[in-house]
Amino acid sequence: MSTTTELTDTNFESVINGNDIVLVDFWATWCGPCTQFAPIFEKSAQENPDIVHAKLDTEAAQQVAIAAGITAIPTLMAFREGVLVFNQAGALPAPALAEVVQMVRALDMGKVRAEIAGDKSAAPDGD
Repeated sequence: MSTTTELTDTNFESVINGNDIVLVDFWATWCGPCTQFAPIFEKSAQENPDIVHAKLDTEAAQQVAIAAGITAIPTLMAFREGVLVFNQAGALPAPALAEVVQMVRALDMGKVRAEIAGDKSAAPDGD
């Protein structure tokens, strides 16, 4: 039984915004590296049941894939509290995926949100 969540054009936003941490594997059935990454992603889902591991078939959910700017697959994105905090194309080996999970868990979202707000509202003034 799969421990991953299937994402579609209709449920993508609600899954991202309705969970603390969501890892999204953008993939397609014809993609060799995607099929190699799938068992690594599935194992991470089993080892981290508190994190939503979601898969989005870029052929079936083209609207989201285009909106997310997917140009290569597999692409892994990590969202924390609805904020994109990691985005990388290419199949990750298991240790690298574990590092991403650890990094996302450790984020201080107050700081992340402050940095986002700062980037949007103020340029560095050299103080």
